[in-house]
Amino acid sequence: MKLLSLLIVAMIVGGITGNCQSPNKNNSTIKGTESEVVPFRAITFNLEDVKLLDGPFKHATELDEKVLLDYEPDRFLARFRIESGLEPKAEQYHGWEDKTIAGHSLGHYLTSLCLMYKTTGDKVFKERADYIVKELGVCQKANENGYLGAFENGEKILEGEIAKGDIRSYGFTLNDLWVPYYTQHKVLDGLIHAYKLCGNKEALDIAVKFTDWLYLVVKDLNDEQIQRMLNCEYGGINDVLAELYGITGNQKYLDMSWIFHDKAVVVPISEHKDILAGKHANTQIPKFVGTARRYELTGNKKDYEASEFFWDRVVHHHSYVTGGNCNHEYFGQPDSLRDRLSDGTTETCNVYNMLKLSKHLFQWEAKAEVADFYERALFNHILSSQHPENGRVIYNLSLEMGGYKVYQDPQWFTCCVGTGMENHAKYGKNIYYHNEEELFVSQFIASELNWEEKGIKLTQQTKYPEEQGTTLVLDCDKPVNFTLNVRYPGWAESGIQILVNGKAIKIDEKPQSFIAINRKWKAGDEVKISIPFKLRLESMPDDENRVAVMYGPLVLAGDLGPENDPKASDLLYVPVLMTSERNPEKWLTKVEGKPNTFKSNGIGRPKDVLFRPFYNVHERIYSVYFDLFTQDQWSQQKAEYMAKQEQLKKLQRMTIDYCKLGEMQPERDHNFKEDKSWVEELKHVKYREADRGGWFSFEMGTYAGQPMSLVLEYYGGLPGSRTFDIYVNDHKLATENLSNANTGEFFNKEYDLPDELTISGGQITVKLVPKDGHRAGPVSSARIIKR
Repeated sequence: MKLLSLLIVAMIVGGITGNCQSPNKNNSTIKGTESEVVPFRAITFNLEDVKLLDGPFKHATELDEKVLLDYEPDRFLARFRIESGLEPKAEQYHGWEDKTIAGHSLGHYLTSLCLMYKTTGDKVFKERADYIVKELGVCQKANENGYLGAFENGEKILEGEIAKGDIRSYGFTLNDLWVPYYTQHKVLDGLIHAYKLCGNKEALDIAVKFTDWLYLVVKDLNDEQIQRMLNCEYGGINDVLAELYGITGNQKYLDMSWIFHDKAVVVPISEHKDILAGKHANTQIPKFVGTARRYELTGNKKDYEASEFFWDRVVHHHSYVTGGNCNHEYFGQPDSLRDRLSDGTTETCNVYNMLKLSKHLFQWEAKAEVADFYERALFNHILSSQHPENGRVIYNLSLEMGGYKVYQDPQWFTCCVGTGMENHAKYGKNIYYHNEEELFVSQFIASELNWEEKGIKLTQQTKYPEEQGTTLVLDCDKPVNFTLNVRYPGWAESGIQILVNGKAIKIDEKPQSFIAINRKWKAGDEVKISIPFKLRLESMPDDENRVAVMYGPLVLAGDLGPENDPKASDLLYVPVLMTSERNPEKWLTKVEGKPNTFKSNGIGRPKDVLFRPFYNVHERIYSVYFDLFTQDQWSQQKAEYMAKQEQLKKLQRMTIDYCKLGEMQPERDHNFKEDKSWVEELKHVKYREADRGGWFSFEMGTYAGQPMSLVLEYYGGLPGSRTFDIYVNDHKLATENLSNANTGEFFNKEYDLPDELTISGGQITVKLVPKDGHRAGPVSSARIIKR
């Protein structure tokens, strides 16, 4: 009766009956867990039910195993022990772990250990997870009040300031702490994974005690104080609070998930208003993973609307061909991507979180559209973001025209090192889905599935994407009736063929759907699926002549040469493709002996281009996007185009350090400080100004013994008096006047640095100070370049 009552309430409040219908022939649904009140069209299998077979994903998993085992748990735990008044057992890790985001990496590591334990069955990962939980319990007991943290002064500031309504909240800081709730989300998420995947009951007890402490911090805040507090990035803490409610049934934790509900963002999104432009992308995505989970536990219609609309806007209006999104960590205007290509595109954390959101959405209605996006992002971003030899991962996967991949030091713990641990530990989770009557083959990845409830074992034999299709072989003790749903990808313009035991089945479905095969299956049944790949172009939404080349599910990158090749490093511009023919099959020739590899045939200027799968391009200069010109267009624009490309490439080659001003993470990375300054935006570019009597400063890296210059990018033509001094290490470098400079344009200005300031290398401090009665700026970026 209780379950029935919950379902009735959910149908009234959330409209779940209408939301969860599927266009497919078979409308079966399944109950997830006892705590969930919405029917799912399909749910994932447990990780231990899916075994990866030889292929790129098994290889990526094996690399991640080594990465995880190379870490030392006591180094992750060191700051937790210090903040609990205990002696650390090892030296702490560094990178962001030196700062007030300390502890986030332990949360990711704990989650990754649990995922890898279920993926591989290797008990060493469970033993490490159990050890970390035990040590966190020791730290929590030493704190005596349930608190658990690794960042300095966390307990004091949250209890002594935030709980009393003294809130100073900015994009990345809350009362001088760097995203404290973001970090606490990672730790709680790790504990919940330890409980759910490793059966560690102490982990749940620690999570409950810590959340009860956190409740005391936020319970008495009024709505205005809460919303001000939520100006600071809080990760997906609303998600873990909802999850904790689902596990325990304690209403308090569901109420807390509503406290962490950013009305300024979530409410307009739930009303189908795209307000994402100018917002820090990965601050937003986890909020909607949280609304998705809460919808499953409550049936709340607004949470459903928010999650669905957000996914649609990001996937279809803010994402590049790889499935990644953002430039320098920020969303731009929808469908405006042409000029947002740089070495700072497509943060990997964003894709990690979009795939988490996609899993929720797929379970609700089993839409092939969601599975298609999952494939695009999985192959072209996640698989691309790991080095195939050492397992190092990427923060921002560059889509710069003529860019290259930058791999992170695995012991310099940024957010993407953390999510990178998880990305390659859970590939088996989203290949197959099921309900009581249906099995969905969502992804084409070599693997074995054990569907224990049905007594079925299914082996997917494939070298996909080097093979254009897959073969499914069934084994079962006795014949079983169920519907096998095979994804018919949206990119499959040449159709799909399915043979069941050698006999072709009739296919009426269109691309981007599931093909339902209903029969009594028996041991030895074979389903052979052929999906021919076809070359095609995908254009920028705001420029049909800036294009990427796709081959089936794959993004093909133009390989422009090795990073360390002097000829490649001297490349001043990316080749253009001179053709009016928009069918790439007319001008790309397959390279024999190299899977999914092509070369342009006489249309590249100044040379033809070799196109390879992006996920296979490493330690190479590449371009994903290329510009198309007709002969007439090229004749008219060649000189201007090449001059702009040459200027840009020359500047990039000379750059030693670069800082985007007005954007939170780059400023934090460069120790930004200010008084009476602010950030504005023009032409979708952020810039910073200092008011009369104010200033701002930032640190930049230099080389020893290298003649260098400071380059500041300004915007000209803003009203008012704009004369200011530029200091480097308290030495006045120049006085600048922007009052009548380059009206309506962004432009660069170069200032030579005195040799005595840079002869020893290291960091220099750049400071802009307005003259009396004047303002400083606007400045959009700063570079240190070789002179």
